[in-house]
Amino acid sequence: MIALGLREHHTLLDIGCGSLRGGKLFIPYLLPGHYYGIEPERWLVKEGISRELGQDLVRLKRPEFSHDSSFTLSTFGRQFDFILAQSIFSHTSKAQIHRCLEEADKVMSPSSLFIANYAIGEQDYEGDDWVYPGGVTFTPTSMSRFGAEHGLTMMPIYWPHPHGLSWFVFVRPGNESAADALAQQPVQLQQALAMCQKRLAEIEGHPYVKLGMWIRQTLRRRLTRSDGVVPPPSNVG
Repeated sequence: MIALGLREHHTLLDIGCGSLRGGKLFIPYLLPGHYYGIEPERWLVKEGISRELGQDLVRLKRPEFSHDSSFTLSTFGRQFDFILAQSIFSHTSKAQIHRCLEEADKVMSPSSLFIANYAIGEQDYEGDDWVYPGGVTFTPTSMSRFGAEHGLTMMPIYWPHPHGLSWFVFVRPGNESAADALAQQPVQLQQALAMCQKRLAEIEGHPYVKLGMWIRQTLRRRLTRSDGVVPPPSNVG
């Protein structure tokens, strides 16, 4: 996200934010009121706040959450600079993808970036239901067509994923250069990674990030059981 231009003053919509595995990093970094998360399972967000963030950081950063289960991205009544759908289209039906993109069209400005990933396959998933556990596949041609049907251009980007999903960016026509940092051949990826590692090292020194990590460490110490064993972090969702 940093390589694609995310900075603290931008607004981010995190689709399927779950137990805040990404939110625990985004929320301390972004300015107050700039992080928005959608997660149908309310308990997952509560667990993420309890185990990863803490109420003090929530009061300071004022993230907003919706528990809508129908991809109503417009529920917050605003546009976003960045939209993230991590491991969402690897579980959705075609109808759900179209619903998501229909809503994305309402909340994307000409310069917005919609970053997502999916599992590439030789055939498209033809079912009607959300598939979890397990996953589904779509062809690159189909995913590109889905975007085009909603006025969006799909651009593959090259970034590693622990479960082999393929990343891409949906942009408004004319804004393709916004993804140039990662829209390159894999042989050039090392340069992009080096740039991101340098930027991430700078972010670690940011006051808000330091504060967030201090709060997280304090919470983990308080959750330590009497036998001295620290409970594992909540990685569900």
